[in-house]
Amino acid sequence: MDNLHIGRHISGQFNEDLERVINNVMHMGGLVEKQLTDALSAVHNADEELAKEVLNGDYQINAYEVSIDDECTRIIAKRQPAAGDLRLIMAIVKTIADLERIGDEAEKIAKVALESFSSSQQDLLVNLDNLGRHVIEFLQKTLDAFTRMDIDAAIKIHQTDDKINREYEALMRQLMTYMMEDPRAIPQVMTVIWSARALERIGDRCQNICEYIIYFVKGKVVRHTTAEAIEDLIK
Repeated sequence: MDNLHIGRHISGQFNEDLERVINNVMHMGGLVEKQLTDALSAVHNADEELAKEVLNGDYQINAYEVSIDDECTRIIAKRQPAAGDLRLIMAIVKTIADLERIGDEAEKIAKVALESFSSSQQDLLVNLDNLGRHVIEFLQKTLDAFTRMDIDAAIKIHQTDDKINREYEALMRQLMTYMMEDPRAIPQVMTVIWSARALERIGDRCQNICEYIIYFVKGKVVRHTTAEAIEDLIK
């Protein structure tokens, strides 16, 4: 726990409470990452069964969120944490909310695997797959930064979201062009558009989590702040 900038407490039970909550967040993050990976794999391989597993597995993520949130509420009521401990708990509560929403976005992506695409439309899914791989990497780095409460990594990852946004915008232009050229494909293209939008939102959620890391370590709220301003705030 020392690697997370968390001080040791006189109450050994308080330490155990914090460690248990952090471990549960890590487990939840791993489950969310698996859900997203499986959803994209289901799309790439047109795997209907795997897509259904993703859809049916979302309840586990929801259960984690409820359980961790309840535990954080209990810690606040019982331990009355202050300063860094309170910031940590607030960062955890906000993080699990974003992780739960990432799970919801993975559901939307999995639904693409249940759609029927012609061979000429498979290129749409290839482009979605490319964006998806970058978003998975983005999520992995974000979870790693949260595990270590690494502020330097958080700042670097936060800035990377612009790359995800540019790739998303390029994909949207391609999809719009495809719809104009073949109006009959609009239903299938719209499904891909919603999935691309889900991936873009996952990038935003990861950026939020990076902001919570900065908030915990530095006590600075950096929402709606440019990359340059963030660096100035935390100096």
